[in-house]
Amino acid sequence: MPRSPYPLALSAAAAFLLAAGPAPAQMMKSPDAAPSKAVPQGRSEVQLSFAPVVKRAAPSVVNVYASHVDKRPNARTSAMEEFMRRFFGEDGRGRGGPGGMPGERAQKSLGSGVIVDESGLVITNNHVIDNMNEVRVALADRREFEASIVLRDPRTDLAVIKIKTPNAGIVPMPFGDSDHLEVGDFVMAIGNPFGVGQTVTQGIVSALARTQVGSSDYQFFIQTDAAINPGNSGGALVDLQGNLVGINTAIYSQSGGSHGIGFAVPASMVKAVVETAKNGATTVRRPWLGARVQSVTPDIAESMGLDRPTGVLVASLQAKSPAEEAGLKRGDLILSVDGQSVDDPEAFGYRFALKGIAGQTKFGILRGTGRSTVAVKLGPAPETRPRDVLKVRTRSPFLGATLINTSPAVAEEMQVDFPSEGVAVQAVEEGSIANRAGLQKGDLIVAINGVPISTTKDLEKVTRNTLNMWEVSINRGGEVLTSVFGG
Repeated sequence: MPRSPYPLALSAAAAFLLAAGPAPAQMMKSPDAAPSKAVPQGRSEVQLSFAPVVKRAAPSVVNVYASHVDKRPNARTSAMEEFMRRFFGEDGRGRGGPGGMPGERAQKSLGSGVIVDESGLVITNNHVIDNMNEVRVALADRREFEASIVLRDPRTDLAVIKIKTPNAGIVPMPFGDSDHLEVGDFVMAIGNPFGVGQTVTQGIVSALARTQVGSSDYQFFIQTDAAINPGNSGGALVDLQGNLVGINTAIYSQSGGSHGIGFAVPASMVKAVVETAKNGATTVRRPWLGARVQSVTPDIAESMGLDRPTGVLVASLQAKSPAEEAGLKRGDLILSVDGQSVDDPEAFGYRFALKGIAGQTKFGILRGTGRSTVAVKLGPAPETRPRDVLKVRTRSPFLGATLINTSPAVAEEMQVDFPSEGVAVQAVEEGSIANRAGLQKGDLIVAINGVPISTTKDLEKVTRNTLNMWEVSINRGGEVLTSVFGG
């Protein structure tokens, strides 16, 4: 599905009913009765407005200005860059204005955020601050503060920043219950589109549990028709009570502007990320199942006696994993997580990720023709052996690649179905020899010149010497590929 080059975040406030007076008698008929029209009986019935909700929610929505400044003293500036800096007012800090230090280069990002705690914690999108080292926050009353980056969670495209010197007037927005939203509910988006200043747009919830958006690992979005544009990223989606029900993250657009199809991360996931930051952690840890699941096709549904495709099918299990210890078996159909139904792997992954890393959760399953419930222990993926991260520096097909020993924890972080023993490609530098050789993040190194590779130390030993010929075997998505490279 085509998406805007600008991932966005929405904010929504809805106050349609808050300003209304008592409903007139003509409007109190049963749902089965034909709708009737009536002349307004008073001033309050004419002046229905979202203003009360906006007044409640808007002070919690902020503008986020992020920049990455390269302050290397030896960085050289070209004549054209110097011309642009002098005449278009880029000051090397991403804030505009004349001057600027020669040699400084700045990347800039503009987005929105929501204050979620009195201590000055602000939730925004990770893509707003990605690769940035300076962040400022502007409140609705135009006060500005420096902010520090507390937590980044690329898998949900969320990040938490903290106002460094919070004082009076820091108004957090309360969380709403995104699980009780319904299609058709009024919502409002509050943010800073195109940098014009705080803007409010109104719409409805167009759909729930959208799983094919593709802007993060956890695909489970609220869809709204409230207008969202570049700069809204990280802003609030608000319900009728002025509560935060989502963080606007992406739009469906072929032009870069709003076409009435926007997506927000539900508040249930946002709250989990914020709680992690409040507890002092810098990364979000999620529960490990130790099983691979797949979608249910119409043919599979028919073969299992289902009237429609639903749930997720257990395709494989890892030994000694929570899934195996709970008694799950290959071929089981997981229908629900703690009573909440799941219709595809994305919805299952979202629901399971919210459960934390302590206690247990219950899966409703179908095995054969019998339905039952199994209790699954919650805990993080184990680090079964040292990672021993290796950055290859010697000339070989791996020059420019970062490699890591696999484990359930590494597999979970990289979202790849690795075996517990092996060496995986964690990253590949753009334009490097490894990049030109075709290595990709997630590749599992099987053998080099016929020598099996089990650890990064094995690989380092093999690549220590310069050779004229390299035969490299990798496992990519279950398929073993072998290539030969010259020295």
